[in-house]
Amino acid sequence: MLLKRQAMAFLKRWKEKKNRKPLVIKGARQVGKTWLMKAFGKRSFKNICYINFDNNKRMERVFEMDYDISRIINALQIESGVEISPKETLIIFDEIQEVPKALSALKYFNETASEYFIIAAGSLLGVSLHNGVSFPVGKVEFLNLYPLNFMEFLEATGNKQLSELIIKKDFELIKAFKDKFIEQLKHYYFVGGMPEAVASFIHSQDFDEVRDIQQNLLSLYEMDFSKHAPAQQVPRIRMVWNSIPAQLSKENRKFVYGLIREGARAKDFELAIQWLNDCGLIHKVQRINKPGLPIKAYIDLKAFKIFLLDVGLLNATGNVDIRTILEGNDVFKEFKGALTEQYVLQQLIAQCQLDPYYYSAERSSGEIDFIIQKNTEIIPIEVKAEENLKSKSLRAYSDKYKPRFAVRTSLSDFRKESWLMNLPLYAISLLDEIELL
Repeated sequence: MLLKRQAMAFLKRWKEKKNRKPLVIKGARQVGKTWLMKAFGKRSFKNICYINFDNNKRMERVFEMDYDISRIINALQIESGVEISPKETLIIFDEIQEVPKALSALKYFNETASEYFIIAAGSLLGVSLHNGVSFPVGKVEFLNLYPLNFMEFLEATGNKQLSELIIKKDFELIKAFKDKFIEQLKHYYFVGGMPEAVASFIHSQDFDEVRDIQQNLLSLYEMDFSKHAPAQQVPRIRMVWNSIPAQLSKENRKFVYGLIREGARAKDFELAIQWLNDCGLIHKVQRINKPGLPIKAYIDLKAFKIFLLDVGLLNATGNVDIRTILEGNDVFKEFKGALTEQYVLQQLIAQCQLDPYYYSAERSSGEIDFIIQKNTEIIPIEVKAEENLKSKSLRAYSDKYKPRFAVRTSLSDFRKESWLMNLPLYAISLLDEIELL
């Protein structure tokens, strides 16, 4: 089955660049990095030299010697059985974190052999980089890969025409087919965007099979804790990981250390949270105390929310039943809206390539679910799980700071008011083109 990933367009642009550098793809395990690299190679090159560094002692010895590129190319040809032509061959280094000197070698490919096309990927690359691996700073390009976003999900599940309505901004037809969009949104809430889960859903339409895959993925991630994390951090990583559903079930989803265990303190769990973040398994959303430019100057390092990498996996951790999702709108009440916030966060990051924060004022209960910086605009986003259109916090924020754009996303139809724009949840990707709406 062929999934269409939007990252493919990025790879095609990378190939055409005159000042191209080796590309490093980062992302959690099982988000489709290997598939993407191989699919791109098949579509865009005559042949592929694929090297998997996992438990590959021969390649480890090759890169231990020196960084003589001609010798390395010869070794790669022998290992793969593929003759490497600079213009016609894509060289793929998979699980590159297993051979740190191969990562360092990318610098020399960039400086002395830039005619070669090289893409590297590593599932735990973020963790490896923080463990002292020498990294070719400024000598590589990066691509972050995430689970399928909702637009990719629509196309993969045979609903390309629905996604095209969103792309065309045809709000009249979007409104006419609202029931279909909501049905697909519910499916996405359960299935999520992990490629194996999506492929299973497309093939069998069996939600039980999807849930089994999700539970297997969660087990795989937990096994990684023991295999790859520092031994003294493993119990703490598990405690943080297991606390996330409870953290998100609160009305105020700010991360509370006391929910991990009684008396827990930040200093005891900071490294565990950082490890999960470096693996790409969680998204850490920091609080800002003022919507100023640059937004990073106003981060409150002590306050944050933690979401999982995928809404389907969040559903699986909470063991939300498919009937809860398909019957009526009960899904939008589960976790008190946490699934909806998780969904919106994923689209902001994976679809719109934005870094979300959240806002709350000092000594005030008012909170804005997400704040993003888009060029020189700071945009507040309020997330509503159903069609409840009361936006007291957003109104108070807008009265105080006078943003050019204020966004509410809900199940209500698209509309613009003098101070507010309502974007349907299923069309949240249009936030990327807010100036054109």
